[in-house]
Amino acid sequence: MYTVKEVAKLLDLTEHTVRFYTDKGLVPSLQRDKNNNRIFNDDSINWLRGSKYLKKCGMSVEDIKKYVDLCLEGDSTIQERYEMIFKQKEIVLAQLEEIKLMAEYITNKEKHYRDIINQVIPDDTNPAHWQNNENGNSSCSLVKEKMPIAH
Repeated sequence: MYTVKEVAKLLDLTEHTVRFYTDKGLVPSLQRDKNNNRIFNDDSINWLRGSKYLKKCGMSVEDIKKYVDLCLEGDSTIQERYEMIFKQKEIVLAQLEEIKLMAEYITNKEKHYRDIINQVIPDDTNPAHWQNNENGNSSCSLVKEKMPIAH
């Protein structure tokens, strides 16, 4: 059996998060000692670990609770659980595409600054010196609708 402090350290969570997750019903196998302190067995740790990973994937605590409840209902909910996971996967993949755009933007911006420092191009990064035109500074190539291109 483990204490809140031990579980928090084991799972790299804060003690507050461990308590919050248990209060939200994400750990159905949670037990309490004679002093009403939370105590965790291996099953409890598995529920917390699963909740941690789903949360890291962006799932809301409310949806994690629904997922936990569905797990407790058994195999008849596999299709519904699959749909929840599939939906979250789509959200994560969309976020990944946004992050790829951000990485491309910041990489281009870093290269642009390197070119300025190496005197390959003049400094055009100061907004006070930009011309008022629709194109603005376009040395960082990204789709304009997705990410601003100004330096």
